[in-house]
Order: sequence, then structure tokens, then C-alpha cells
Amino acid sequence: MLAKAVAGEAGVPFYSFSGSDFVEMFVGVGASRVRDLFKEAKKNTPCIVFIDEIDAVGASRASGASAGGQEERGQTLNALLVEMDGFATDDTIVVLAATNRPDILDSALKRPGRFDRQINILAPDVKGRKQILEVHGRKVALHSEVVFDDLAKATPGFTGAELANLVNEAALMAARKGREQILNEDFEKARDRILMGIERKGMVMSDKDRKILAYHEAGHGILANKLPHSDPLHKITIVPRGMALGQTQQLPISDHPAYSKEYLRSKIIVLMGGRAAEELIFKQQTTGAQGDLLTATHIATDMICRWGMSKTLGPQSFSIESGGFIAGAGGRLPMGHDTARLIDQEVNELLSSCYDEAVRILKKEQCLLENLAEILLQVETLDGEEFDIIVNCSVKKEVAAMKESEHTCRACTVKEDCSVGQSMEEVVDEIAS
Repeated sequence: MLAKAVAGEAGVPFYSFSGSDFVEMFVGVGASRVRDLFKEAKKNTPCIVFIDEIDAVGASRASGASAGGQEERGQTLNALLVEMDGFATDDTIVVLAATNRPDILDSALKRPGRFDRQINILAPDVKGRKQILEVHGRKVALHSEVVFDDLAKATPGFTGAELANLVNEAALMAARKGREQILNEDFEKARDRILMGIERKGMVMSDKDRKILAYHEAGHGILANKLPHSDPLHKITIVPRGMALGQTQQLPISDHPAYSKEYLRSKIIVLMGGRAAEELIFKQQTTGAQGDLLTATHIATDMICRWGMSKTLGPQSFSIESGGFIAGAGGRLPMGHDTARLIDQEVNELLSSCYDEAVRILKKEQCLLENLAEILLQVETLDGEEFDIIVNCSVKKEVAAMKESEHTCRACTVKEDCSVGQSMEEVVDEIAS
């Protein structure tokens, strides 16, 4: 898309090819196609040549490899290098290329004189997401209640293609309902489908499993609400989608350019909330926490090994270029065995302390945990506003209970009015309606 935009702005001939177009089983065919491409381009200068997935021909040349496809790939790359940086200096051809693997490209291809610039195309920020949604939103009929500012904030990390898919899915949701305009609820359902998959309506769960799931998600939600450095709660659901039985969604107020240690620790504590709630209420462990534990372990390992957030190890990084930790090439460690053992201890202590903190908070909020799980079993999905109503109602009930207890201790014959407004049953009815 960026190459198309450049060609459109420049107003010059535009040639588009894929890296796989040059790769053949016969030696010399790919190099011949490269020469033909640039020969044609030179007839129409100035022009732009775009090569998509250039890693198909531009991967680093292995020393000593000269058989089969590797020889053909090497000759094709050599032809490309010569055409991009030959003796001719009067050719006005701009070459653009795209790849998802810049790390494997040959060093001769990346040096100045061939590809002078490397531009990393990251996921758009909230301002970019709003502008992309506005572009795709022109093609569909939107209700006046749809606000792209709110929708952009609710889609952190979405790429341009995912945002286009979001608008298409929302249009399909509205069409299935027989509506002529897309509503906010259509975008919400489309977002859930993209993030979690299709709703598994035919899945049958026993009452016990649903209860465990409700407490699991309620544990996540309460910790997300109580921790000061955590992202705001957006939605809790126990409706199975894709591979997930339920989900607790949090949305950041703004995009994070960097993460603090407190934020990351809060993230781990929230992830531990499901397992902590299961053990607190049912005195058992289930496999439902598999994804949570995996994500928590990755975050904790990054904190210790990559970002130097350990007092014991100090501000140093133990990561390696391949993206892994500790285990290097040939199974050897890039540090001493004592250091590796210390890293394991630090990661384990961080995870254990976060789990203990999750248990401590949920024990303190056990009344809210039980009320929230009971409501989830009835309505299945709660948004952030509905969750706040339940939290406020639970707090008022606790205050009333403390007042009543105090009155009983003083043996008051006439009690003060301890009304707290809505009962939990009234809250359930309101949310369900």
C-alpha cells in the first residue's frame, strides 16, 4: 500500500513483482528475469520498481552452498545487485522492496547504494487508526452513534488490514440483523470475532464448569479493577469463542510507548487472577489457566532477562539475537551456570510474589468475587460500566453490614437507616434488561 501511494504521488510508471517470480528450478532463469525487468524499466525512466517479499531472492548467501535451488537463488541475487548498483549513473529508477524478515537479507543488499533506507512499518497509533477507520467507513452506512475516536481507542495494536476487516465484519453483523446502518454493538461483536474467533454456540458446558469459568474470569476482572497501574476493564465474558472459554478484556487509555515495572507487574497479577480464584473458591487447579500462565511467564522472563528489572541481577540484558533466552547455539549458555540458576530463581520469585498478591486481594474481595461470578452465570457478559455498578453496590453492602454489626454490638434498640439502594437482584435484572 505504501508503494502504491508513492507511485500515485510520483505520477510515474510503476512495476510490481514478487520475489517468488524470479525463483525457478532452472539455474539462470531468475537472473534472466531480473535483467529483463530492469531493461524494460530503463525504457520508461523515470519509474518505480517494487519487489514484494524480497527475502525470497535476497536471503543471505550461505558460504559453500552451490547445489540446486541455492545456486539459482545466488545467481538471481547477484543479478539484482548488479542492476541496482552498476556502472550506469544516468538511470532514474527507484527500487522499493518489502519483507517481513529484514534480519535474513544479504548484507550486500542492505548497504547504501542499493537500498539506502529501511523503513519499519509499525501498527498505527490511535490517531492513525481513526484516520484508517474514516477511510473504510465511507463505504458503509454508519449510525450517528458510531464515534471513530472511541473505536480507535478500543482497537490498540490493530493493523490497517485488521481495521478494514473490522468494518467489513461489522457490516455483516448489521446485515444479519436486517439493519440498514451499522451500530456500535456491531463493531463490538466484530471486534470480539477478530480477537477471539467465532462464538461457539453449540458448545455444552456443565453447571460446574460454567461456575469455575465464571469465578476464573471474575478473578481477572476484580484484579484489573483494584490494581492502580492496570489498564481499565472493558469487558468480561464467559461466552466461548475460538479456543477461549471466556475472556477478560482490558483497554489502555492511550498507546504505551514504553512499559513501567509497576505496569508489567500488575499485568502478571491480573493474569494470575483466574488460577487464584479457582484455588480460593474450589481448592483445585484446572487447565483453564494455561494461556494466562504462559503469557505471565513470558512477561516475567522479559522483565528479568531483557529489560533488567531485577535488583539482584542489576541493569543488564541476557537476551540473544535469535529472540530466545539463556539457551544459545548448540545448547550452550551465553552466561555462567550460576547466573542461569539465578535468573530462574528471579523469574520464579517474581511469578510467586505476583500470585500471592492476587490471592491476597481476592481474599479481601471474596464477597465481591462471589457476587460477580453469580451475575456472570446469569448474564454471561458484562461491560466496564456494568462492572462498576456491581462494585459500587458491593461496597455499599459491606458498609451497611459494618454499620449493622456496630449497632448490634452497642445493643441499639432503634437502628439507623442502613439502606444501600439497589439490591444485587435488582442489579442483575437491570443488566439483563
